[in-house]
Amino acid sequence: MRGGSGGMPENTVGERLKRFQARYQSTVTRLLLLVVFVIGLIAQFVKPVGDALQGKVFLGSALLSVVAYVLYDKVNDLDASLRLPSRAQVKSRELGTFVTEAFRARTVEISFLGYTGETLYNELYHRLEGLHEDPGPTRHVVVRFLVPDFRAPMTVPSRVGADGLPVDDEEFRRRIEVKCREFDQRLSAIAQRLTSVGRVTAACEYRFYPGIPRDKICIFNRELVLHGLYDVSARTMGFSPEPDYYDPQGYRTDLNIWSREDTDDAKAAIVTWNRHFDALWELAARPPWHRGMPG
Repeated sequence: MRGGSGGMPENTVGERLKRFQARYQSTVTRLLLLVVFVIGLIAQFVKPVGDALQGKVFLGSALLSVVAYVLYDKVNDLDASLRLPSRAQVKSRELGTFVTEAFRARTVEISFLGYTGETLYNELYHRLEGLHEDPGPTRHVVVRFLVPDFRAPMTVPSRVGADGLPVDDEEFRRRIEVKCREFDQRLSAIAQRLTSVGRVTAACEYRFYPGIPRDKICIFNRELVLHGLYDVSARTMGFSPEPDYYDPQGYRTDLNIWSREDTDDAKAAIVTWNRHFDALWELAARPPWHRGMPG
């Protein structure tokens, strides 16, 4: 599967028009209302102008324009108050909302960097299955998971030693790798079935990065980034006589939000996150068990 190296345009015509509209719409609207008001009054009391415009309802139009002018700010304030406030942070268990929104696009690209990707996998599995019955606008899907290389010794995940220090546990690492392999193969199987039908092309793939699971990153359609930090000291209690393990709980991770609809700083951060993930993806190792179709 090919990692998307080309990000979205940084300063498209559409974005410039949106900024122009946001900046000048209020001023232009007020000017137009004032012009209507002034013309209405002139037409009402200056007969040649009224005759030239051939209208007899200019006073009413003028009064209406004044009322509209006065109410304009109130309507804007009401609209702003009814608009849902943007949130700076969400829970990992809310990922389903972002997955659903991402699948409203014709081309869907979802990228993950973290521990096992189980929380995101649970949302994606049912969403991809649903494309068989109703693909909606979606025609292309690319899903990329970057997880730690569990084949190498690690401090997290690991066994909790007698002194509380981490002790590498090959068997525990192997169990987590098997879980990732199952996620990869299930998503890849769905993607292959979708592609074989022909209505939607899809590709899903897991790759390994070196290191421990510290950051949790989800990127949706290269437009929205969720980022949080795992609690690397979180423990899973083993059943006796099994020991405890350092095992981050991804579903408990709080995620900060960056969106292209926010500030210029947020847009710049999204560009950086996309570039960073693309670079990691190109350098990442392909697991020997992946049987998907590289795109």
